[in-house]
Amino acid sequence: MNKTIAYSLFSDFDIHLFREGKHYRIFEKLGSHIVQVDEQWGVYFAVWAPNARNVAVIGNFNDWNARANPLAPRWDSSGIWEGFIPNIGKGALYKYKIQASNGQILEKTDPYGRFFEVPPKTASIVWETDYVWQDQTWLAQRKSKAGKAQPYSVYEVHVGSWRKLNGGAHSLSYREMGDQMVDYVKDMGFTHVEMMPVMEHPYYPSWGYQVTGYYAPSSRFGTPDDFMYLVDQFHQAGVGVILDWVPSHFPFDAFALANFDGTALYEHADPRKGYHPDWKSAIFNYGRNEVRSFLISNALFWLDLYHADGLRVDAVASMLYLDYSRKAGEWIPNQFGGRENLEATSFLKEFNETVYKECPDAITIAEESTSWTGVSRPTYVGGLGFGQKWMMGWMHDTLEFMRKDPIYRKYHHNEVTFSLVYAFTENFMLPLSHDEVVYGKKSLVQKMPGDEWQRFANLRLLFGYMFTHPGTKLLFMGGEFGQTSEWSHEKGLEWGLLDFPIHQGVKNWVKDLNHYYKSTPALYEKQFLADGFEWLEINDAQNSILSYIRKGESGSKPQIVVCNFTPRPHSHYRVGSPIKGTWRQTLNSDDRKYGGSGVSNPPTVTTTDKPWHFRPYSLELVLPPLGVIVLELEEDKL
Repeated sequence: MNKTIAYSLFSDFDIHLFREGKHYRIFEKLGSHIVQVDEQWGVYFAVWAPNARNVAVIGNFNDWNARANPLAPRWDSSGIWEGFIPNIGKGALYKYKIQASNGQILEKTDPYGRFFEVPPKTASIVWETDYVWQDQTWLAQRKSKAGKAQPYSVYEVHVGSWRKLNGGAHSLSYREMGDQMVDYVKDMGFTHVEMMPVMEHPYYPSWGYQVTGYYAPSSRFGTPDDFMYLVDQFHQAGVGVILDWVPSHFPFDAFALANFDGTALYEHADPRKGYHPDWKSAIFNYGRNEVRSFLISNALFWLDLYHADGLRVDAVASMLYLDYSRKAGEWIPNQFGGRENLEATSFLKEFNETVYKECPDAITIAEESTSWTGVSRPTYVGGLGFGQKWMMGWMHDTLEFMRKDPIYRKYHHNEVTFSLVYAFTENFMLPLSHDEVVYGKKSLVQKMPGDEWQRFANLRLLFGYMFTHPGTKLLFMGGEFGQTSEWSHEKGLEWGLLDFPIHQGVKNWVKDLNHYYKSTPALYEKQFLADGFEWLEINDAQNSILSYIRKGESGSKPQIVVCNFTPRPHSHYRVGSPIKGTWRQTLNSDDRKYGGSGVSNPPTVTTTDKPWHFRPYSLELVLPPLGVIVLELEEDKL
């Protein structure tokens, strides 16, 4: 049996950075690494367990015997235990056996483990990838676009349930997704795919939001190399990859991060700061420097080693507020007596600063549901530094409005217009996410009122309004073809619905919206700027009609959008125009190819000199029932 040999990958500077919370590539040192020492190949192990009495590596190479391969503590009181075990390598199973200071014996997986056994098994697996990337063209294009206005139409997926096999018994592998999902997303015209957490998690119904292996893609669907293949295939198809990232909490599973060395090492010891009442999970101690190194390094790990194009940060609101989901007496005020979590705020700023310094062409997106100021503003002006923020208010108000019978919508007109009051205070992404189609909330199409035709017309109208509203877009899988039941992580999507023309029509509509959004600069060049949007008529509540114009940089063609939120068509509806000229109808959600009734304008409509809506010119339009039309300026006659 091979004895542990004294060896270290750490320099004194590494230790200094780790202690300061500034080692942003600590994954290159901690964890398991295949190295050669004195002409012997083997594995170097290093783990941070400062309060442990003893630490050993146990695995299938030593019969899980803690006496065989003890690790030695570093002399510098860093709390790191390390050692080299010869003649083992890739594929070896291991855990750390830790004796706490109180004598408690713990068996823990590696916090920096790159691969794990398929749950419910929990051992870490020594792994080094030899994958050869083929996405150089994508990365070069991404770099050339950094900092420039660009479209983001994001397809949110749960990789385990996008397509189920054998009656729901099996999911696609990463390799199979690389062949099937990639072609579908590319054909549908989405610019990015956003994957709900792929990091290893023991409880499948958590959808990945209870992470135990922060540095490993879930082994349920293949190896780390297989996941790299999936990302690579997306990139070669011209589709970006955004990963959900969960730095807000982690589960209490005995084999993972919680109580790691017999103490609250990664989490706060006081449950008023370290326990999350909503998810029954542990909250990271953002004030501990080594924990900050762990998390920020993890973000860069996915962006660098796995070529991710961005990170969507989950549950930011729960990080920002000490009293989040807590009653009086269940939380501790900050040093100034306030409810803001100053340590978490500082961490988020450092996270964003580091990501944009190290990966300037990546994107960070916050799921943040409060009115916290400056979430997507630079840290140097007091913001948190995210690139974009989910527009939860738009989602809530718009869905509430769309749920109502059209006869009552005139009394709730402000619900569908209010978002423009604050639309440019942040770089907003409009989300219709997985959270809106679970737990009894119904699928998107089932939220819509009326008979079947009206429900699908409303859904197409919702999507048309979404894609022409300022901001980037996100749509959860299944919504794009009008899935009728709630999403189930066990059953997967109802692909058989595409045999029905009305579902195929919605799919065609979303596909055309995507391609139009990407090819129309007026819809994305100024999607975060107030001068890219102008109301033409906001006050026609009686008819539940909205009209507005979208504008881009000089040279891009303006777009007039008119939304009719009632089933009553209009044959002579007048809309003001600030521009004299000929406008071409480019989109109509009521087109028969989408399942509509075919009410439409002629191919082009020319303005008259009749002032309307305080504009010098106007257009007389046909408005389809429960429909949205888009007109593009074809010829400017001024």
